Amino acid sequence: MLLSMSQPLPLPVFDPRLVPVLPAAPDEGLLPAQPHRLTAGGLRELFARPPVWTPELLREKKFADRLPAQAAVLLPLVMHERPTLLLTQRTAHLSTHSGQIALPGGKLDEGDADAIAAALRETQEEIGLPPERVEVLGTLPVYVTGTAFIVTPVVGLVQPGFTLQRNPYEVDEVFEVPLDFLMNPAHHRRHAWEWGGVMREWYSMPYQDGEHERFIWGATAGMLRNFYRLLSA
Repeated sequence: MLLSMSQPLPLPVFDPRLVPVLPAAPDEGLLPAQPHRLTAGGLRELFARPPVWTPELLREKKFADRLPAQAAVLLPLVMHERPTLLLTQRTAHLSTHSGQIALPGGKLDEGDADAIAAALRETQEEIGLPPERVEVLGTLPVYVTGTAFIVTPVVGLVQPGFTLQRNPYEVDEVFEVPLDFLMNPAHHRRHAWEWGGVMREWYSMPYQDGEHERFIWGATAGMLRNFYRLLSA
């Protein structure tokens, strides 16, 4: 089950790609994460001795009338020579958030020992990545979505050479984006859109993948922005 299988209030039809990009904030001019932080050794050291840092995004403005639910997602970092992040694209027929790009993950089940166990289980169910292929480094601060999911992002290293098998009902495609692209704030765009008298803001990180634009935005981009803040602390 994917994270956003919720019942949000009906949103007007809109394309997030068409929402204007906000001007750079006064504190922009941020530098990309240092290259040594994007290596397996650098990431292990970072989580073994985390710096003092402050997450930028913790809670979205609520736009769904539903009970909160605990959830977890995995940031699967594939340790190629140029590391990448595994992401999924939801199938178009799903009733909510169809076609959107997401991190593998979903709600915690009663049988899950913790958020890490849930993230690994959901990742295996969605894309066929076995838990034993993931070296879990740790977790990021909880991120609360506008649909009341209380999400724990789990960061893990994955060595190349795996074979994936996606769940065709939930996942249309699995793809990789270079980690150094995502951890460069020059590629982080801010948007704002008013709905129901409330101004909602989010980040996007569009990535041109050959002929396809991978439009990463919303909660996925928000959690990646927090990951950048940790890596650049």
